[in-house]
Amino acid sequence: MGKTFGSWLIILCLLFSSTLLHITPASAASQPADPSLQLGIDKFHSGDQQEALSLLRGFVIRNYDSPELPRAYLYLARIFQNSGSHQEALLYISRIPLAQKGPEALCIEGVSLVATGQFQAGLTTLLNTDPESLTPNDRSRRLAALAEANAGLGNYLEALTFIHRSAKPTDSKLLELAHGILKEHLSPTEIGEAAFMFRDTAIGQDAILQLALGADKRNDQNEAKRLAAAVIQNSTPFPYRNEAVALWEKLNGSPFLQRSIGVMLPLTGRYAPFGQLVRRGMELASDLHDQNKPPIHLEFRDSGATAEESSRIVTELSGEAGVMAIAGPLTGGAAAAAAAQAQRIGIPLLSLSPRDGLPETGSFIFRDSLTSRQQVEALVSHAMERLGITAFAILHPENKLGYEMTDLFIRAVQNRGGQVVATQMYAEKATDFRRQVRLLKEEDPASPDVDPKAEPDEVVEDDKAVQKVKLPFQALFIPDYADKISLIAPQLLFYGIEDVQLLGINGWNSRDLLRSTGRYLQGAIFVDGFFRASADPSIRQFVENYTAAYGEEPSILEAQGFDVANILFTLLDRPEIRTRDELQQALSQLIDFHGVSGNTSFGTTGDALKTLFLLQVDRGDIIQLN
Repeated sequence: MGKTFGSWLIILCLLFSSTLLHITPASAASQPADPSLQLGIDKFHSGDQQEALSLLRGFVIRNYDSPELPRAYLYLARIFQNSGSHQEALLYISRIPLAQKGPEALCIEGVSLVATGQFQAGLTTLLNTDPESLTPNDRSRRLAALAEANAGLGNYLEALTFIHRSAKPTDSKLLELAHGILKEHLSPTEIGEAAFMFRDTAIGQDAILQLALGADKRNDQNEAKRLAAAVIQNSTPFPYRNEAVALWEKLNGSPFLQRSIGVMLPLTGRYAPFGQLVRRGMELASDLHDQNKPPIHLEFRDSGATAEESSRIVTELSGEAGVMAIAGPLTGGAAAAAAAQAQRIGIPLLSLSPRDGLPETGSFIFRDSLTSRQQVEALVSHAMERLGITAFAILHPENKLGYEMTDLFIRAVQNRGGQVVATQMYAEKATDFRRQVRLLKEEDPASPDVDPKAEPDEVVEDDKAVQKVKLPFQALFIPDYADKISLIAPQLLFYGIEDVQLLGINGWNSRDLLRSTGRYLQGAIFVDGFFRASADPSIRQFVENYTAAYGEEPSILEAQGFDVANILFTLLDRPEIRTRDELQQALSQLIDFHGVSGNTSFGTTGDALKTLFLLQVDRGDIIQLN
């Protein structure tokens, strides 16, 4: 009996023990994981380094035996490396078992080894790191550290190669390292190799500069001049270009930057007549300026037929010619190419082209031109805010201008809470607008006219001939030029569109249009960037001077050329403006320059903020409203 009881007791104890052993792990597994690791990682990626550091350190202290510790160590090492504390970064990386060190950990370790002067160890570690497994940012860090390690070990050409291969070869710290290597550690032969290997890069430009300085030390002035000019004329962004300019000025005994402005205009080809008109306006401004101020030279160049030519001309003007700024070009393709090159070089360019997006090329690019957006904004602002119009219709040509103006007009109206209730288009060569007008009136375009044989004038004379209907819009916008408006305006009245406000663009500003169709346009409002009949004294004086010089009245092209030249003249006359950077700053801060094409300021993108001329047809004449 005792043995039996004892056996049962042993069995019960074993069962109980087994139950306990089973329950304990289940209980431990049900404990929630410490969230501070993931929270810390999230904070790191959001940029909150201090909070990430606190969370990750807390995780390490509380979870000293967690299999996630290597991950925590990795992020702690990265935080310390980012703050420049490379010894602490190495401390945490060393806690990661070698078998668990992936490419990211090895990269962090190698970069910090180099930063603490352990060049050979860092070089070995980084060369054994697979760059394809790294993020772009870490790949760039690796290459920069490899450059620094090679420089520290005296492998100078290898260091330049790694700088060149870096994802950020224009990084100021790396270029400073390259500059020091070229200046202090390479022989003339090695510098020549670097100039060839890295041509058309910042390193290559620096190498040519060092060759020029070396030639100057040997008293080989012709070679020094040639090399310095080559550096200056190359458009590659280069932080030590001013050293080349200083050398050139010393060797030539004169300032490199001249009191001159480069002008790029179409002086040959089909756009030459327009370019010549702009040139006239600029030359008039120059003649008037030089009567009372030290002369400023205008260096005229044909803007070129291709983008490559335009780019080359910018390089020539900014280099060999040494101009302070460039005015132009006028046409879109040339302007885009010139703007891109001017931005690369760092020379202010004040364009006359209305091409969309041009000022956004960069901080050195400005534009003073009448654009579609300016016209639409001025028209819609006046119509809605001054006249109280809220419902509009649009009749536009099927071409680039028509679509662009229509899109801008609809957006401008909607942004102010109005409506465009009808839109109709016509072919560029159309002469009959009956269908479009009927559709604007919400009528059947196939229905017969009141008197299909009647001429427009006869119908207008007969009050009973045209049946008035209530139109769904208060104003009609027609973005086209005078020749087309002379056909459209009579047909609007003929087919019953009257008592609505007609709105137009600068193409309506034509005396020929008034003579042929003025009575159908009574009260029509349009905008322009120049109004020769303005009462403004400066405009009257400009028209008088221009007419006396050229025997005819000026157009908007001459006015824009006159203003662009005067903007640059005014700024260059300021004694504190001696460099292109200072001129760029002055242009960006220009406010309400009073010109003959309206007051001009430059917005944040470099586009002109213009006060346009609001004009109205009034009893066969054009008057200024603003």
